[in-house]
Amino acid sequence: MTEQDAYSWPRSMLLEVLARILFPTVLVFSVYLLLAGHNDAGGGFSGGLVAGLAFVLRYVAGGSAELAMTVRVRPPVVIGAGLALSVLTALVPVLFGEPVLASAIWKLDLPVLGELKITSNLLLDLGVYLLIIGVVVDLLRTVGAGTEVGGPGVDDEALEEERG
Repeated sequence: MTEQDAYSWPRSMLLEVLARILFPTVLVFSVYLLLAGHNDAGGGFSGGLVAGLAFVLRYVAGGSAELAMTVRVRPPVVIGAGLALSVLTALVPVLFGEPVLASAIWKLDLPVLGELKITSNLLLDLGVYLLIIGVVVDLLRTVGAGTEVGGPGVDDEALEEERG
């Protein structure tokens, strides 16, 4: 057992197993919310929050090590990609003489699914989705790391006092 393991919160095997089972299910539901946002309640913000909650669940179950295994991309990169996608989607219509945030609609005929209607607003929602996920994961990495016992916020003298 390492020193970090000795001073971290007790881990629950049941919570870890449930978190690993629920994580992909919650992410799929968040993608559903992202895609259903134009016709029903949902969109990039609510889908991003639900996806962020999936990462919070993984963090609560296994701490920062579990979160690091789950997220391989640095959160500022995800935040930047989401922000860039949202801004570009908002400004591209200006190049064609349309107002900012004007929407275009494309219709595709797919063999099994039938007619599929895609709007350019989906790209804006995808950008917001990525932005929210990046912010939640960044908050978990920075704020959450300081709350763990033995984390960056605790000095060596405090750890020695706890050991006795």
